[in-house]
Amino acid sequence: MIKASSFNRLLDGRKVGLYTLRGNNRMQLQLTNYGAKIVSWLVPDREGRMADVVLGFSTLDEWLAQEPYFNGINGRCTGRIRYGRFTLDGKTYQLVCNSGENALHGGIHGFNEKVWEVIHQTPHSITLHYRSDDGEEGYPGNLSVTVTYTLTRTNALSIRYQARTDAPTILNLTNHAYFNLKGEGQGDIRDHSLQVFANEYIPYDETVSPTGEVLTVEGTPMDFRQPVRLQERIDTPFFAPGKGIDNGWALPGWNEFGSKVKTPRKAGILQGGSRRMEVWTNFPCLQVYSGNYLEGYKGKSGVPYGVQTAICLEAQGFPDAINQPNFPSPVLRPGETFEGETLYRFV
Repeated sequence: MIKASSFNRLLDGRKVGLYTLRGNNRMQLQLTNYGAKIVSWLVPDREGRMADVVLGFSTLDEWLAQEPYFNGINGRCTGRIRYGRFTLDGKTYQLVCNSGENALHGGIHGFNEKVWEVIHQTPHSITLHYRSDDGEEGYPGNLSVTVTYTLTRTNALSIRYQARTDAPTILNLTNHAYFNLKGEGQGDIRDHSLQVFANEYIPYDETVSPTGEVLTVEGTPMDFRQPVRLQERIDTPFFAPGKGIDNGWALPGWNEFGSKVKTPRKAGILQGGSRRMEVWTNFPCLQVYSGNYLEGYKGKSGVPYGVQTAICLEAQGFPDAINQPNFPSPVLRPGETFEGETLYRFV
């Protein structure tokens, strides 16, 4: 349990706090409204032994001093936008570039660094709101975003997103949770197994930006349609040598996103130690990142993190979709409502 006092303070004139949700089987989730981040998630294994399955820090000061996108909401646009530039309705916008020549995860100060407003809370659920002003990090339109975290009766964490804008803009939201199902600080995730229910993937170039293609996984290292032990695949030259996976899969129905795909469908399964977690979503892409750059961070347990000590399963829209005409559109217009849901379910 993280102490509430370590988060109870003002930041930029807004109150930051620590909030606890309780679920079945002693499951417990702690969140902070700084970045709408998951701070800890206690989950029982098959023998009833509890462990915190996400990486992170114990105090707000630690979160402020180091920002590896642990467990927060990325926005306005998660993933990379090539050259930080896009054209919408004939007008070209230049975003803040914070990943080489590209914009990443919303810019230098994305949603993961904002203080969100808590607008509703129950013992099992919390809803947070953030208003992103026109021009923030270069994005157009005043955007109103709500995110609701709920511990369900089926041992899942539901994350529901909703957003509206007063001017045409682009939007791509996700939660960037870093999982280690053996427990935070319990070594690397190379012994985890991963299954992704996708027949296609999104090729990236050397800057981890999409090429614009969607290709079959058949005969490639991206074929995770059957469970794969990560250590058997993660070091192949196809992935980042010596680092690991940072790749996106196109989920079934991806070309119908926003029209027909409303109900979350199973996108993947992660097995680590004696815990098994399913990912369900109605987003069109599953980005998998194997904690390739975690050197130098020391987490809640006091144990230094390292390469591949966590894995992220980020359900989202396609990265750089505004610049790729074949991808599902990320454009949100006045009068429309952006909606999405992802569930992480322990079975």
